[in-house]
Amino acid sequence: MLHHPTVDRLHELRLFGMAAALAEQGQQPGIDSLGFEERLGLLVEREATHRHALQLSARLRRARLRFAEAVPEDIDYRTPRGLDRTLLARLLTGEWVRQHQNVILVAPTGLGKTWLACALVNQACRQGFSAAYLRMPKFNEETAMAHGSARFTTLLTQWAKTDILVLDDLAMTPLTDSARRDLLELLDDRHGRRATIATSQIPVEHWHEAIGEPTVADAILDRLVHNAHRITLAGESMRRRKSTLTTTNSTD
Repeated sequence: MLHHPTVDRLHELRLFGMAAALAEQGQQPGIDSLGFEERLGLLVEREATHRHALQLSARLRRARLRFAEAVPEDIDYRTPRGLDRTLLARLLTGEWVRQHQNVILVAPTGLGKTWLACALVNQACRQGFSAAYLRMPKFNEETAMAHGSARFTTLLTQWAKTDILVLDDLAMTPLTDSARRDLLELLDDRHGRRATIATSQIPVEHWHEAIGEPTVADAILDRLVHNAHRITLAGESMRRRKSTLTTTNSTD
């Protein structure tokens, strides 16, 4: 049986997964032993898988994660850094996103807090959630430029509607008064409606002082901290440890 016209028509209909599967079926010995519904089911399943992969790729591309390669399968549970495996397993179910809760990751540099945040986002994107990544040391600049170009409202709306927003390196650099109020407005729009991940090298108890302007800091922390799952990491820098292992192995 000639499949080429049908494959071409499937391409015209943008059913690329089905087209590829049908072409492959034509090369599989014994495929004719399957009934019509079985073969059709295989084609439909392939199309669904293909579309899911495209959608996931698009979500990850729009998220613009710092570590796009971070996936939950590669999480290092062996290196001692205080990682709560039970809590992480619960977070990987995505229920915290559905419940519009937050995650706070605190750790000194080199322990993989940003990578871990990106892995959590990757998993959530697989589950159909949208995400965006913001590096907080550049927040002053980004919001100032947005105000200057009169697109701040559009940008704020986009961030507010995103299922997961990553605020990376929070409280690391001073915020301008305008940026503090922009951050409060952003978190106020998201509070109880969307999920947020915040990472920082600074312990949560020092965030109030780092944010500045006590009244605004109170409001920001109220919306970010009180309904958050906390992960605090400690130990030797993983980058330094890997560097030491590489040097040791190279001298063996």
